[in-house]
Amino acid sequence: MAFKLLTNIEKEVTCPICLDLLKEPLSLDCGHSFCKACITEENKESVTSQGRKSSSCPVCQIAFCSGELRPNWHVANIVERLQEVKMSSEEEQKRNLCERHEEKLVLFCKKDGKVICWVCERSQEHRGHQTVPMEEVVQEHQEKLQTALQKLREEQQEEKMLEATLKEERTSLKNQIQNEKRCVQAQFKKLKTILENEELRIVQQLESEEKAILDTLAATELELVQQSQLMRDLVSELEHRLQGSTADMLQDVNHIIERSKNLSLKKQNMFLKEQRKVSRIADLKVIIEAFGGEECWSKWLAVGVL
Repeated sequence: MAFKLLTNIEKEVTCPICLDLLKEPLSLDCGHSFCKACITEENKESVTSQGRKSSSCPVCQIAFCSGELRPNWHVANIVERLQEVKMSSEEEQKRNLCERHEEKLVLFCKKDGKVICWVCERSQEHRGHQTVPMEEVVQEHQEKLQTALQKLREEQQEEKMLEATLKEERTSLKNQIQNEKRCVQAQFKKLKTILENEELRIVQQLESEEKAILDTLAATELELVQQSQLMRDLVSELEHRLQGSTADMLQDVNHIIERSKNLSLKKQNMFLKEQRKVSRIADLKVIIEAFGGEECWSKWLAVGVL
């Protein structure tokens, strides 16, 4: 029925002159349409043979002038759609033919899962295989394909849900890490302030200790100079007595001997250097170990920080 309908439509849009589908159709007032090239050529021949400008319709013979020809876009669109349908129909028919034998595909080979023609069934390639008419396996394979499609759709839906979950998890983890990073930065900023304050405190202590030690050393040095002067004076006096007369040597000899016994060099501040070796380094080691442990302490020692 569809083929008959297409045939009737094709007749309606066929040029009466060239008997082919209308190309650039032009219509007359009488309602008949022709190809532009056909009706133009027809008009030229009519004018040449009869010597007049007016022409008559090749179908109904009603006279018309060349100025009455009008483009029929409606018919042109119908022709275009008809050509598309014919092309599609031809391609469909071609698809239903065996590419090798150009016979109609009517059989299904169960072993190979292919649609074949009757010549293929008798060929060496499919000889001995179980074949059945296509119509007998259509429903079975439709159900199989429908099951496979349903399975894939379910997996596709599951994949979308998994993708959404991963996206949500990625966002959550990213936010979590960003929060942790900000927290770490804030903690280290606070720690930096604490360390800077601790550094300032220890440096101030060291400067205060330095001043006290230097003052002590200066006093000790002054006392040492004074003791050195007394010792030189006493040495000179003893040398003078030993070089002089006997009377001069024995004059107040007990006093000078007593002075020599009582004069001795004081060394009470000579332990300061040894005491300083363990002064502030121990405190600094405790601070570093609180953040980096023994390994960090060793690394800082290796690079010369300590």
